[in-house]
Amino acid sequence: MAAALVLGAEGVNMGTRFCATREAPIHDNIKQALVAASERDTNLIFRTMHNTARVLKNAISDEVVSIERRPGGAQFEEVRHLVTGQRGKAALVAGEPDGGIVSAGQCVGLIDDVPSCEELIARMVAECREQLGTASRYFG
Repeated sequence: MAAALVLGAEGVNMGTRFCATREAPIHDNIKQALVAASERDTNLIFRTMHNTARVLKNAISDEVVSIERRPGGAQFEEVRHLVTGQRGKAALVAGEPDGGIVSAGQCVGLIDDVPSCEELIARMVAECREQLGTASRYFG
C-alpha cells in the first residue's frame, strides 16, 4: 500500500485480501484455500472472449482454460455451465474450492492468515506508516 501511495495512488484494491477475513461471508474452506495459494495459483479465464478475469486455480477454472485453448478459442455458451454465478456462490457457501469459480488476484500469494477486518486494517496502516517513515529517511 505504501508503494502505491508513493506512486500517486489514492487507494488499493483489496478484494481478495478481505475475502480471507473472519467477517467474510464465505466458508472457512475457501478462506484456507486462499491462504494456501501462491501467486502462481490463479488462472486467467475469458481471455478469448475479451473479458479476462483472474480467478483461483481449481478444477473448474482449469477446465475453462482448457476449453478456451482449443483452436479458435471458445464461445461463452461452451463455459456457461462452469462459470455461472449460482455455481460459484454455492461453492463459496458449501466450502468447495473446486466447486465453482472463486475470484482471486495474484496478491493471493501474500495472504497467510485470516484476521478480523479490524486487525487487518490496523496492520495495514501500521505497515504503511512504517514503510512511509523508512522512505522519508531516504528521500527526505
